[in-house]
Amino acid sequence: MDRALQLARQGEALASPNPMVGAVLVRDGQIVGEGFHTYDARRHAEVIALAVAGGAARGATLYINLEPCCHTGRTAPCTEALLAAGVHRVVAAMADPNPAVSGRGFAQLRAAGVEGETGVRQEQARRLNEGFARWITARRPLLTLKSALTLDGQIVLPDRADKSRRARRVTWITSEESREEVQRMRHATDALLTGIGTILADDPRLTDRTGRPRRRRLLRVVMDSRLRLPVKSRLVKEAEGDVLVFTRQAPDTPRARALRRAGVEVVRLPARGNGPDLVAAVEELGRREILTVLLEAGGTLNWAALAAGIVDKMFLFYAPKVAGSELMPVLRAPGGKPRATRAQSAFPALRSLTAYRFGPDLAVEGYLRDVYRDH
Repeated sequence: MDRALQLARQGEALASPNPMVGAVLVRDGQIVGEGFHTYDARRHAEVIALAVAGGAARGATLYINLEPCCHTGRTAPCTEALLAAGVHRVVAAMADPNPAVSGRGFAQLRAAGVEGETGVRQEQARRLNEGFARWITARRPLLTLKSALTLDGQIVLPDRADKSRRARRVTWITSEESREEVQRMRHATDALLTGIGTILADDPRLTDRTGRPRRRRLLRVVMDSRLRLPVKSRLVKEAEGDVLVFTRQAPDTPRARALRRAGVEVVRLPARGNGPDLVAAVEELGRREILTVLLEAGGTLNWAALAAGIVDKMFLFYAPKVAGSELMPVLRAPGGKPRATRAQSAFPALRSLTAYRFGPDLAVEGYLRDVYRDH
C-alpha cells in the first residue's frame, strides 16, 4: 500500500479534477504490475497495472489507495476489468468519497467472489485526496490558508514596512527551506487566491516555480473589489489565460477591457460587505473543476475568508523572529479594529494538528473542517 500511495503521488498536478490513484498487483510475493492515473492519459491506475501484469494478474492481489470504480465515465468500470483479469483479492486504503458510488465497487467485487479489505493506510490516503473529497461532496474546492509570520503574529517585518514601494525588494520572513515547501504546495494546488492589496504592495508573480509538469496552469485568482489591478503588473504581463479577477465592477469599464485584452478574465460577482462575495467566488471555482485553492493573502482577506467559512485548513510557517510592533497581523478585522467580533469568536479551533520543521522554521498544519464528514 505504501508503494500504491507513492505511485498515486506521481499524479500530483496531473490527475485533477480526478483523484490521485496508484495501483500495485502482487502475485506470490512479487509485484507483477503497477500504475498511476493521470487525467489526460485517461486509463485508471488499476487498468494500467493490469496491462503491465498481463496473464500474471490472474490470482493476484491488487493494492490500491482508492476503491475501484464500478460506473462508466470517461472509461469503463475498473471492477469489470479486475474481474475479467481474474484478480482474486483487492486491498483498498479507502472508499470512494463520492456518496453516489461509495461502497458500490466493493459490493460488486464481493458479489463476484473477490476478497476485499479496506482501511489500510486510510489516513494517508484521505489526506492525499482531500481536495477531491471536498469537491465531489460539496462542489467547492478545498481551501488552505497559508501564511508566513513572525512569532508575534506579524506577516511583514519593519524594514519591509518602511521601504518605498518602488524598491520592490523582498524581505523574506521565513527560510529558504520554507519557501521551497511553499513552491511544492503551489505545485500541488489548482489555484492560488490573493487580494489586490498584496498585488499593489508586492507586485508578485504567484507562479509554480518547481519546474515539474502540470496538466493545467496554476490559476491565479485576485479578489479586486474596485478593479485596481494594474495592467503593467507582473501578474498581468505574464498572463496566459491563467489569471482570473473577481470584482464588483461592471465588466465593460475601460480597465476591465484593458485587462481582458492582456489575457486576464474579469468576472463580476455580487457584493458582500466591502468586496465581492467570497462564497460565490469559491462556488464559481468549483464549477470550473478547481479542486484545491491556496490562499496567500494579507490579514484583511485572511480574516474575510475565515469569517465567510470558506477556509478548510490552515498552514502557518513561523520564523524564529519577532517583529516587535503591530505592522500587519495574519488576521486583520474590518477597519483594523483589534477587538473581538462575532465573526472572530465564531472561528472554530484547529483540529488534527501536525507540526513540521523547515530549516529554522516551525510550521503548523490544522483543519477547520473534516471534508469526509463536514459537508
